[in-house]
Amino acid sequence: MPKLALTLAVLTATTLLAIQVAAQWPKPVAAVIPEADGYVAIPNAAIPPDRKRTYRATYDATRFPKEPAQLVPALNMAGSELNAFEASGVPLANAKFAIVFHGSAINGILDDAHYKTKFGIANPNLKVLADLKKAGVEIFVCGQNLIAENIDPRHISPNVTVASDALIVLMAYQNDGYALMSF
Repeated sequence: MPKLALTLAVLTATTLLAIQVAAQWPKPVAAVIPEADGYVAIPNAAIPPDRKRTYRATYDATRFPKEPAQLVPALNMAGSELNAFEASGVPLANAKFAIVFHGSAINGILDDAHYKTKFGIANPNLKVLADLKKAGVEIFVCGQNLIAENIDPRHISPNVTVASDALIVLMAYQNDGYALMSF
């Protein structure tokens, strides 16, 4: 019996310590895109955001979220990085981002009426698309995919530009030194 009591005491102490350590972290900051994941500055972390660096990334948006009430993963990730830069003092002008939609992710850029028809709820991505565009993010959809899915370009967010082909956009940006982020 004393062995069981000692095991329970150690387990309880470990759990309480983990809760105390987790409670010491500040809340994530999401000042630019509040709907996206926030950012917590990590003291003495390796490779912190650099205020003098220009960050170039293309977000290959191919996945739709598990639930239609959630953000498209690529929008969440692009938004969370903008939140990280803002929280770290990196000027948003130093973030050169492009998002390219194709595959099932194109459902996330449908206008509200067509999203509601398809999923029964308002499109949670529309405000984020507008806020990303306002922050300087370029947003594209694959014209070939729209044709394949028989989606009228008038049924997508006005914050999205129809491109000839998603892969051509991705190659062009990568040829210009943009990192590829796939979601």
